[in-house]
Amino acid sequence: MSTIDHFENKSAPLVDGKEEYTITVYAENRIGLLNRIAIIFSKRKINIESLNTSPSEIEGIHRFNIVIHEGYEVVRKLARQIEKQIEVLKVYFNTNDEIIWQELALYKVSTDEIAEKVTVERLLRQYGASAVVIRKDYTVFAVTGHKEETDALIAALEPYELIEFVRSARVAIIKDSAGFHEKLKEFEAIEPGEELVENEFLEKGAKIFTM
Repeated sequence: MSTIDHFENKSAPLVDGKEEYTITVYAENRIGLLNRIAIIFSKRKINIESLNTSPSEIEGIHRFNIVIHEGYEVVRKLARQIEKQIEVLKVYFNTNDEIIWQELALYKVSTDEIAEKVTVERLLRQYGASAVVIRKDYTVFAVTGHKEETDALIAALEPYELIEFVRSARVAIIKDSAGFHEKLKEFEAIEPGEELVENEFLEKGAKIFTM
């Protein structure tokens, strides 16, 4: 499938420096696509900070959220290169203030520590943690938020037998986007598909092919 459209930030950063960008890719979920996208980054020696794939609002179309730390021009060129992949329909790239995003973090801590120390329970309430699993030997808590928030809770729990920690990749929604459905409608209005032309020889095979 060919590229439909390409969206860029309305204005480039005022300073020529690096910042965090979220690249959003709408694509058909085909085998090998993720590997080809990863190669685009590795060839440029760009580290992917976070990568998430999930179904999108359109059936059969997947959404990739890729987080990198780079300059505007580099990100713009990356987005255009990703769009050249045949399965890719559309690519956006946005700074953090242009998106709404969250990450999920899980923390495994000693149940005894939580039961004995009121400080731990207070910390978990402060960060909006909810219990996912409670066992005699450990308890698992879940927190959603930004990286800075989940990192802060790691530091706070370290003195209280933090056994294990894991954080998901970023999920993000673009603030000013009207949705991919609308972009598809715009594209169809600009470049409507060809009308179906009935074959004039249909059902006349006997006459046409008779010697």
